[in-house]
Amino acid sequence: MDRMAAAEERIVTEKIRQKLHQVNSAAEEHFSPVQDHVKFTLQQAYFKCAYECFDRERSYDEISDCVENCSVPVVRSQHMLEDEMANFQETMKRSLMVCQDKFEAAKLQKKPDALNDLETCVDQSTQDGIKMLPHLAAKLKASFFSQ
Repeated sequence: MDRMAAAEERIVTEKIRQKLHQVNSAAEEHFSPVQDHVKFTLQQAYFKCAYECFDRERSYDEISDCVENCSVPVVRSQHMLEDEMANFQETMKRSLMVCQDKFEAAKLQKKPDALNDLETCVDQSTQDGIKMLPHLAAKLKASFFSQ
């Protein structure tokens, strides 16, 4: 690979890194209120509920069962949030792998616009991912508030 091609590839790599940073920032922005709801609102409700379980009239097993029941909404919501975020990350990873595969194939075929095509593909993938985020956050919010 000549110096010019290597320099061009470094520039594209940096642009890709910037695009991924945009996706991460957008994900943080959209999921932050959802995480806040789980961490504070549901946790607070859990502790209030658990506090009410401690009654001298109850047996230890009854108290334990009560506290465990109090934890169900927060645990379920935490798992849903983690699963949704993991699914989003996996979708992004697969999309970017397709871009990488196309780039590798174009390099083998010595296509002159391989780097530009890679950049375009990554840009489209990241924009598609960013467009998904409000819908994912809304889906989580709807399921959290319906519990």
